[in-house]
Amino acid sequence: MSADRDRRLDELISKQEIYERLCDYMRGQDRLDPVLHRSVFWDDARTDYGIYKGDADAFVAFAQNALRPHKSNQHLIGQVRIDLEGDVGFGEVYFIAFHRIEQDGEDRDLFISGRYVDRYERRSGVWKIAFRAELVDWSRNDAASDSFLKASPESLLGARGAADLSSQRDRVRGL
Repeated sequence: MSADRDRRLDELISKQEIYERLCDYMRGQDRLDPVLHRSVFWDDARTDYGIYKGDADAFVAFAQNALRPHKSNQHLIGQVRIDLEGDVGFGEVYFIAFHRIEQDGEDRDLFISGRYVDRYERRSGVWKIAFRAELVDWSRNDAASDSFLKASPESLLGARGAADLSSQRDRVRGL
């Protein structure tokens, strides 16, 4: 019974560690933090996003450059399925990505929804992404409709990098 309990505990901890890498990936994109974004991949990781296929270093540079001109981004994780086979895991991660873009002088909301199909590997006790493919299931591009938020001085608006409240732990600590 103890060996089965140990195996189940290791599986639970492994899935949590992988989930934290998934969250770091999304945060690295949204906050335009290339160091955090890159940290979730093994050095020899491969990616296939259709419009980009290659190694992790070049992918992170590609993604960060693609997101930089946007006014804001928010990547949300939906259901996550992780199956483990020892030190290898396979995942299907649902996502919705929001991008505030400017198109023809107008603010637009671009939504892309799909799934990541991943392979994770545990090396020296650390889980990271070894392979990631992005499958797009749907997208839409709509006129922005939240201008009322900017007109309200009480609104707390998100920002990128250090300007975002989530990056100001000392400030949050004192609130």
